[in-house]
Amino acid sequence: MPAIVIGHMNPDTDSVVSSIAASNLYNRRGNDTEACAQGAPAPETVFVLERFGLSAPRVVDNVEGKELFLVDFSDLAQAPAGMDKATVLGIVDHHKLGDITTAQPIEAWIWPVGCTCTVLKNMYDFYNIEIPRDIAGAMMCAILSDTVIFKSPTTTEADKKAVEDLAAVAGVEDYRALAMDMFRVKSAVDGTSAQDLVFRDYKDFDMNGNKIGIGQLEVIDLSMLDNVKDNLKRELENLKKDGRHSVALLLTDIMKEGSELLIVSDDPSLVEKAFGVAPDSEVIWLPGVMSRKKQVVPNFERCFKG
Repeated sequence: MPAIVIGHMNPDTDSVVSSIAASNLYNRRGNDTEACAQGAPAPETVFVLERFGLSAPRVVDNVEGKELFLVDFSDLAQAPAGMDKATVLGIVDHHKLGDITTAQPIEAWIWPVGCTCTVLKNMYDFYNIEIPRDIAGAMMCAILSDTVIFKSPTTTEADKKAVEDLAAVAGVEDYRALAMDMFRVKSAVDGTSAQDLVFRDYKDFDMNGNKIGIGQLEVIDLSMLDNVKDNLKRELENLKKDGRHSVALLLTDIMKEGSELLIVSDDPSLVEKAFGVAPDSEVIWLPGVMSRKKQVVPNFERCFKG
């Protein structure tokens, strides 16, 4: 039975494409794996897969008794059911090392770069394995998505080089134009429920015993969300009732390079503690804040330490 290559809950483009790229790499190194995902692809991911002729990975929600390769996460809060009875064989990630533990040594590639696909690009290079044209194109898009076309503070020179190299393999001459098309799809909100918007890119975190939910919506113009903000706020309130200390949603304007933060919390002063500015009616503009991973999660985590 093939080992499962799987990314985090509420999969984004990097999570889905990383599972495809990693599975191809592992198989060509002599393993038997299958790319899977913890949910159907979001609209942006569908655009990328269709653009390069790739199929969406099979959806898996329980991994009990399975062998796993994890991509784009290593936190139990983002893992599928059955993790306590699964065997982890490897991890490829660009986040902090989480709380998943193993009973045996594993192969782990965890780099401080803007995207897991950047790590995978370097793994392909390390093992001297050629990246297929379709997978290269999807990996390029994943990096451009995660780094917000290099505007995110998570961006590194390794990400930029990977995009240039992958674009050449995929035959994409103007990757910035393709990225803008991708973000236009990602920005679409018409006909989408508030719940689906919140969960489009959402993660729960354990911060010193407190369950904190943080989602992110990236759009090319925040005005696109004006008519749905009230519904988004109600959805955050519903999520908080399910045992969470706080739930926040980062509304990122990729052109203005900043984010508006919606939040409901047991601690009304949490945002002021984290960012030094008191919110106005639980909404606050954070100039220059583009990254949940680097600029939001660490700030909140500091508030719960000690």
